[in-house]
Amino acid sequence: MSATAKPAPSAQASAFKPQGFKTTIDALCAEIRELYLADEVPWIIGYSGGKDSTATLQLVWMAIAGLPVEQRKKTVHVISTDTLVENPVVSAWVGRSIASMKKAAGEMKMPIHARLLHPRVEETFWVNLIGKGYPAPRHKFRWCTERLKIKPSNRYINDVVTKNGEAILCLGARKAESAARAKVLEKNQKYRVRDRLSPSATLPGCSIYTPIEAWSNDDVWFFLTQSPNPWGHSNRDLLGMYAGASADGECPLVVDTSTPSCGDSRFGCWVCTLVEKDKSMTAMIQNDQEKEWMLPLLDLRNALDFRSNTDGGPDQENNDHHLRDFRRMSGVVNVMSSGAKAIPGPYTQEARETWLRKLLKAQTWIRRNGPKDVRNITLITLEELQEIRRIWVVDKHEMEDVLPRIYREETGEPYPGKPLDDNLVLGAEQMQTLGELCGDDRLHYELTRELLSVTNQQRSSGRRSGLFDQLEKTFGKHFYDDKADALDRAKRLLADRTRAKDRSGAVAEGGSDDASLAGEVIA
Repeated sequence: MSATAKPAPSAQASAFKPQGFKTTIDALCAEIRELYLADEVPWIIGYSGGKDSTATLQLVWMAIAGLPVEQRKKTVHVISTDTLVENPVVSAWVGRSIASMKKAAGEMKMPIHARLLHPRVEETFWVNLIGKGYPAPRHKFRWCTERLKIKPSNRYINDVVTKNGEAILCLGARKAESAARAKVLEKNQKYRVRDRLSPSATLPGCSIYTPIEAWSNDDVWFFLTQSPNPWGHSNRDLLGMYAGASADGECPLVVDTSTPSCGDSRFGCWVCTLVEKDKSMTAMIQNDQEKEWMLPLLDLRNALDFRSNTDGGPDQENNDHHLRDFRRMSGVVNVMSSGAKAIPGPYTQEARETWLRKLLKAQTWIRRNGPKDVRNITLITLEELQEIRRIWVVDKHEMEDVLPRIYREETGEPYPGKPLDDNLVLGAEQMQTLGELCGDDRLHYELTRELLSVTNQQRSSGRRSGLFDQLEKTFGKHFYDDKADALDRAKRLLADRTRAKDRSGAVAEGGSDDASLAGEVIA
C-alpha cells in the first residue's frame, strides 16, 4: 500500500441507495453463504487491517456466522502480510486484530484461520538495501513490492491451491479506489465463470471474488460504523486511526463533491520512496503529540528519498548517484547509449554502513525515549542483521566485518549474533595495515582484500574448483586506475560497438538503447 492520501471519489453514488442499507447487506450475506456452500473450495481473504479489507472480512464473517455450525466446514484462510517495514501504528493494529480474530474464531466455532505472513530474510527491505546495496525503490527500479508483498502471499496461496486443487481469493478491491482498479475489475467481469467469480490472471487455480467492488468510500465507512466488528476489534478506533493520518485530523460528513472524505488515507511501508512524501505518517505526528516518537522514522525515510539527495543533476530519479558504486554488482561498468551518463550500481560500502547506523540509531532512540508500548520496537531483526553481515563479509568480501562494531557503537550493547568463521575475516588491525599500504588507492585496496577473501573462502571449503575463475573475475572488477578510467573504457567500448553496428547494419549484441540501459535493474 502506498503511503499517500488523495481526495476520495465522493461523487460516486452509494451502493445502498437502490435497495437500502439493510436489504443490500442481507442480500450480500445471502450471496456469500450461497457461494460458500456451493463447493468444497477453500477461501482466502487478503486482510491488511485497512477499511476495505476489514469490511470484506466482516461481511464474510457475518454471513458464515448465520449458518448452522455443522455447515461451517470449509476453511476460510485470512492472510495478512507484514513487510517488517510497515507503519508501526498500523502494524501493531493488525497484530492485535489478528490475535482477536483467532480468539473469537475459536469461541464462536468459526472456520476462520488467520495467519500473519512475512517475507523471507533474503527478501526483506533492509537485507536488500543495506546488505546487497539496492538503491531506495523508485519507479524505474521498484524492487520492493514483489519481494515484500507479492511473494509471501503468493507462496501461501499456491500452497493452498496445491493441497486443494483450487481456491477462491476474496479481496476488498473497489472500483472507486482508482481508475486503474476500476479498469481491472471491469475487465475481470468479462471473464466471470459463474456468479461473481473471475479467474485470476496471475494465480493458476484461483478465482477472484470482490463483494464490495461497487461500494463507495463512504459506503465502507457507513457499514463499518453501523455494524459491530464480529471479532471484537473496534471499527471506531480504525476510523480514528484514519482520521489521525489525514492532514486535518477530521472525518467530515460528505455532502458534496468538494468535501474530501476521511478514510482515503493510505497506509504503507514507512520507508516508501515511491511517493514524494509520507503524508499519513506526517499527519499522525502532527495530529497526535504521542506519535512524535515516529519522527526518527520520518527523518530516515526522508534521508533515503533519492529526491532529497541532490547532486545538482536535473533528474530527480538519479540524485543519489554520489552514494552508489560506478560498477554494477557484477563488476561491469555501463554507460547509456549516448555515452553521456554512467549507469550506477549498488550503494557503496560507506553508504550501506551509514544506512545501518541511521537505522540502529533510530531504533535505539525510540526504545529509550518512546512511549512504553514501543520500548521494544524492532526496526531490523537479528536474523536480518546476521544475513547482512554474511553478505558483506562473504559475498562482498568486506573482511573488516564492521557490523558488530557498528551495532555496539549505535546501541551501546554487544552484538548478540553468532560469530563468523575466523577464516572469513582478517580483523581490524590487519585491514587497517592493508589500508595504510594502499594509501588513497581504494580500488587497489578492494582488489587485494577480495583476492585474500576469495582465497580464504576456498581454503575453508576444502575445494579449489573454480578458484582461478573467481580470481579472474576479481581482477576484472578492480583493474581500473580509478572511476574516470573505468568510465573512459566503458565509453570506448560503447563507441567500438556503435561503429561495428554502423558497419554491419545490425544491432550490436546485448542491445544498447536508452530504454534498456537507463533501467535501474542491477546486474
